[in-house]
Amino acid sequence: MLKTPATEKRKALGRGLETLLPPRQHPPAQPGVAVARATPAEGVSELELELLDPNPYQTRSNLDEFALAELRDSIAAVGVVEPVIVRPVPAGRFQIIAGERRVKASRMCGKTTVPAVVRQVSDQQAMEMTIVENLLREDVNPMDQAHALSRLSREFRLTQDEIAGRIGKDRTTVANFLRLLKLPENVQDLLRQDKLSFGHAKALLTLLGHAPDAVARTAERATSLSVRQTEQLVDEMIHPPEKAPKPERVVDANVREAEQQLQRSLGVRVTITDRNGRGRILLEYSSLEDFDRILDALGRK
Repeated sequence: MLKTPATEKRKALGRGLETLLPPRQHPPAQPGVAVARATPAEGVSELELELLDPNPYQTRSNLDEFALAELRDSIAAVGVVEPVIVRPVPAGRFQIIAGERRVKASRMCGKTTVPAVVRQVSDQQAMEMTIVENLLREDVNPMDQAHALSRLSREFRLTQDEIAGRIGKDRTTVANFLRLLKLPENVQDLLRQDKLSFGHAKALLTLLGHAPDAVARTAERATSLSVRQTEQLVDEMIHPPEKAPKPERVVDANVREAEQQLQRSLGVRVTITDRNGRGRILLEYSSLEDFDRILDALGRK
């Protein structure tokens, strides 16, 4: 079977997620936790849904309700195929690290437990794992990713190189995501609504350093353009094409002499256009005095 780029991307990110998981340790059963017979090789337990707390590091600002309904129907039919990942927190509860959609869909179809892998991880590891899991999904909007990476930088003081190494991206990509936070709020809204893509945003970021006042207006226009068209538009705004110089006027020697004679007589600029004995004489004045002088020279009554 041929390996597509998307397959390779998912494999790479999948390996990245595994590197964030410490060796599996099986905490002892706690009161109030319904533990079915765990599979020793996988460390999977059935945990009560009422004991699971939401992920405070969740990077997704909203969930696709249609996709969530499809997942609900699938879980109702065949159950949760892939266990969620959780970590123990005080009071015998568990915090979701990866799989919040599966937990929500399970509750929607009336499930009381969900298969889960319990991991002992730090706050930083939990956040990194959440970001990596969401990067596996194609429907995470660029602004959600930007805010998530910003939290890694701000809360855990990670450099862009360190963030890039943890999420399987290059440093330039991380830097571009973080720069999205500098875009005007209305442009960020267009990214959240998927009216603009990350590619559109990168083109607009180029304009941000040259004509910041034009970014919002250009973003609205870019919603109906491809990424390539947006790049061309921004490039033309930054480097406007030079206007071709006007061709030099070619004037017959006799016409030129007539122009000069009239200019001396009238004291204003004169242009004669002649084509085979037919044409026009253009007189240009810059003041009312010039205008009156022309009328007098023409025999004003």
